[in-house]
Amino acid sequence: MKDIEISRNVKLEPIVDIAKNIGIGKEELECYGEYKAKINPNLYKRLKKRADGKLILVTAINPTPLGEGKTTMAIGLADGLRKIGRNSILTLREPSLGPVFGIKGGATGGGYAQVAPMEEINLHFTGDIHAITSANNLLSAMIDNHIYFGNELDFKKVVWKRCIDLNDRALREIKIGLSGEKNLIPREDGFDISVASEIMAIFCLAKDIKDLKTRIGNILIGYNSKNEPIYARDLKAEGALTVLLKEAIKPNLVQTLEHTPAIIHGGPFANIAHGCNSVIATQTALKLGEYVVTEAGFGADLGAEKFLNIKTRILDKIPDAVVCVATIKALKYHGGMSKDQLEIENIEYLKKGINNLKRHISNIKDKFGMNVIVAINKFEQDTEKEIEYLKEELKQQKIMLSLVEAWEKGGLGSIDLANKIIDLCENESKLKYTYSLTDNVIDKITSVVKEIYGAQGIEVTEKAKDSINEIEKLKYSNLPICIAKTQYSFSDDPKNLECNKPFLIRIRDVCVKTGAGFIVVYAGNIFSMPGLPKKPAAETIDIDENDNIIGIF
Repeated sequence: MKDIEISRNVKLEPIVDIAKNIGIGKEELECYGEYKAKINPNLYKRLKKRADGKLILVTAINPTPLGEGKTTMAIGLADGLRKIGRNSILTLREPSLGPVFGIKGGATGGGYAQVAPMEEINLHFTGDIHAITSANNLLSAMIDNHIYFGNELDFKKVVWKRCIDLNDRALREIKIGLSGEKNLIPREDGFDISVASEIMAIFCLAKDIKDLKTRIGNILIGYNSKNEPIYARDLKAEGALTVLLKEAIKPNLVQTLEHTPAIIHGGPFANIAHGCNSVIATQTALKLGEYVVTEAGFGADLGAEKFLNIKTRILDKIPDAVVCVATIKALKYHGGMSKDQLEIENIEYLKKGINNLKRHISNIKDKFGMNVIVAINKFEQDTEKEIEYLKEELKQQKIMLSLVEAWEKGGLGSIDLANKIIDLCENESKLKYTYSLTDNVIDKITSVVKEIYGAQGIEVTEKAKDSINEIEKLKYSNLPICIAKTQYSFSDDPKNLECNKPFLIRIRDVCVKTGAGFIVVYAGNIFSMPGLPKKPAAETIDIDENDNIIGIF
């Protein structure tokens, strides 16, 4: 059966029962139908003094067109922990409509390791991303309205962009104010995708609604004629934006197909933004569960790096264990094997491609100081010879390995991983940050580029140098950095998979997100508004004669 058919053939439990099983009272829920609910913030206040559970971070090698099944693995692990009697809770990001209708399709796992209701989570869910889009664009409207009615704040330059949660490259650069109305000043503008917006980043890093409002007020939106910064609070915008996000900021509770509680909240991209679900969701889950399984976007060089260098500083909690996901097919692809040959046994390509996995393992274990296990999504085409080679290679590095069949068997296919995770969590992790917040911006970028990517160094454009000088002038150089680069390679070239030869990372531009509290560094040819692929998933998504959604995979 296809993923969507598997999902429809499972009878879900009422969400109030899922909540009751982990100690959430009915009065602490706000139900969205029978199978979705938002969690009232009073729950966290009630549980604040309770000890945190163990935190497990799921990351992966650099992604390939095949898909490594990182989300499927995270869901399977949470189900597997339940199978062996552990109180596990899953925390994931909300899918963006950009990838759903673009290259990726759905983002709710696969096979028998899915979160549900699948179609609703993949589409509008509880409206959180729409609320983020509206809040972002209200701020844009207030800026241009202020300029229209006299520009009392003396805007000379506006740096705030509009957003939409779709892939639309035509909106990267636009001109607005072209209607010819009196006092309407035409200017250049542009759109980000909503999940790469600063509002999304703030939404996911805020500890509560009060912190959310403060961070929104701190957003840098432009400069006056004296080149002095103008903030959202100067426009008196933070109150209205917070009102738009008042319901969205509450975490969403759903379930896996095996009825494991899943808190899905926030959805920043990891190749552009910081790639982690909300701090509020993670904090809540840690108070409710014995083991909390969470996920960082894309490979460990992006999502996990940002989780460890950015999110943990706010969360005040580090992972007790890290799972690095890979497939044998993906490793052969990284070794240079053509996509149409990957089901054929080939140790030579596997031998070359395993270097990508080893580099991620080294980063997690040696550079960050984390406990790590490799989880292989097993396929029928994987041969015993390939599996044995992989086992031996990891054994030499003293790295635990688990072969997982979550897609085919759900929690039962993840029991080995669950048992090994419990053992791994008994060893204390001691996080080593890649840089100190007191380092200057160039030194922070260089540290990540050299230590995590393995590059020789950086090449900085004049535009980026000017931006860094402005950040230092405004005294924001003490913030963590969030590097936006391709997810497909350790380098900034998506076609350079093996990274055998020395390479530099080209820093195209840098901008400070004063509300989110980090500095975005644009490396290579990366955009904050993606485009659709030649054949977008939208072409195959439809409604059949029985009003069922088809084509979301």
